[in-house]
Amino acid sequence: MSARASILPVFVPHLGCPHACVFCNQRRISGETEPADANTVRNILASAAAMPKPESGRQLAFYGGSFTAIPEEKQLELLSAAQEGIERGIIDSIRLSTRPDAIDVTVLERLTRFGVETVELGAQSLDDEVLRLSGRGHTADDVRRASRLIKAAGFRLVLQMMTGLPGDSGEQSLATAREIIELHPDGVRIYPTVIVRDTALYELWQRGAYREHTVEDAVQICAKLLPLFEKAGIPVLRLGLNPTEELSGGAAVAGAYHPALGELARARIMLERAENLLRGVEPGSRVVLAVQPRLLSQMLGQRRRNVSALIDEFRLVELKVHPNSSISAEIEVLSIEKP
Repeated sequence: MSARASILPVFVPHLGCPHACVFCNQRRISGETEPADANTVRNILASAAAMPKPESGRQLAFYGGSFTAIPEEKQLELLSAAQEGIERGIIDSIRLSTRPDAIDVTVLERLTRFGVETVELGAQSLDDEVLRLSGRGHTADDVRRASRLIKAAGFRLVLQMMTGLPGDSGEQSLATAREIIELHPDGVRIYPTVIVRDTALYELWQRGAYREHTVEDAVQICAKLLPLFEKAGIPVLRLGLNPTEELSGGAAVAGAYHPALGELARARIMLERAENLLRGVEPGSRVVLAVQPRLLSQMLGQRRRNVSALIDEFRLVELKVHPNSSISAEIEVLSIEKP
């Protein structure tokens, strides 16, 4: 199925979660207070059936919670309702999120029977100490084992990782990304840590026992992570929590919460590439850069901040950026007029 398939989200906040991760309050993150049941699924399918089906297809996605750790009876209730959508042609497949230690051969056989196509694993980190401090209740080996089982069973695998968790560092996040690449997922999601009200992490932060992972921290590390996944041919499906009224309304009290975090990280990548091109340029110069049109907004930065930063850093008189699809690289120097 196309990566751009229309997604019908069904939220099951905290269902099946055997541990209280320090960062997590799914009800605040998702904006949903009650977990879904079969009627919820059928109502979502009915609404979708009334709309034209996109050419890219539709996929029903169970988000939040740990789906395969939910009691089997509840899993069957939800999967059976979703399967009705496949049988009626409303959706083409199902995706779900779960924990690495809630995957085995029997579980995967069940998911196959009900038309599940994609399994997302909340890996978060592949550092055992970070996982312990975060209250995850599973190990890095659980992530490796589950990932291999999922791929061997023919599912599409998506791995979720976080940056800025307790005990984490930029180097550890980079190491996690490199290990994720070795597991050959079909996609990744990167969620820099946000401090959400009514979580253990919020309490740790209030006591000064946890240092906030700021938006700037997240931008710096994600500007290093994105090229790693791009080079490996692994799409980053999401960077940063999806903004909700609950989070924007005060539930996200600190940390790396920003509605355009992915754009900020990609703009930082372009800034660093431009800096490398301009090394040695004489102060007082006038510079014209060419950039691929699809990257123009990232090169400019929000409110043209990249342009301002480069002018200040290299003490330029003027910096112009022009879209140009004929250049061979993503960004090139078109001209430099020295003082």
